Amino acid sequence: METIAFIILGAIGVIAFYVVSLNNSLVKSKLTVNEATADIETFLKQRFDMIPNLVETVKGYAKHEKGLFESVTELRSKAMGAGSIDEKIKLDGELQKGISKIFAIAEAYPELKANENFLNLQANLKDMEEEIQKSRRFYNGTVRDFNTKISVFPNSLIVKFLGFKEFPFFEATEEEKKNVEVKF
Repeated sequence: METIAFIILGAIGVIAFYVVSLNNSLVKSKLTVNEATADIETFLKQRFDMIPNLVETVKGYAKHEKGLFESVTELRSKAMGAGSIDEKIKLDGELQKGISKIFAIAEAYPELKANENFLNLQANLKDMEEEIQKSRRFYNGTVRDFNTKISVFPNSLIVKFLGFKEFPFFEATEEEKKNVEVKF
């Protein structure tokens, strides 16, 4: 009878150790995902801070594009106030489209393309986009690792009780997935 009690206690101890280890591992992974999210948010904030300067610089040359400038400014405000990561992903994609349209407008204004302030903003935004892309790749890697940990057996049986949920990936928007049309 004692050996059965020791076996049961030993099994309970092994299961408890496994659950505690799994929980600690997932907490560490979740913190890494949160860190990656914070990195993206830092770069997005820097980009948000550049947008008003870009809009004002281009606005002086392309006064008839007022609707686009207002749209980009409004998207910037919404993106800055976005709460969930899903909302941030969606608004970031829309904001990128708006910035691309502003740069496309600039192509029609040779004097704007020669403007030193515009060129500096363009270069800084290009660098910022590269940093955001790096941060997104890091975020997606940490999300992949976390989501894999909570999806594999036997972890998938336990994580529901621990309260862990999958994180969304930063993915290209439908607009970004379309083929670029080149016309000569």
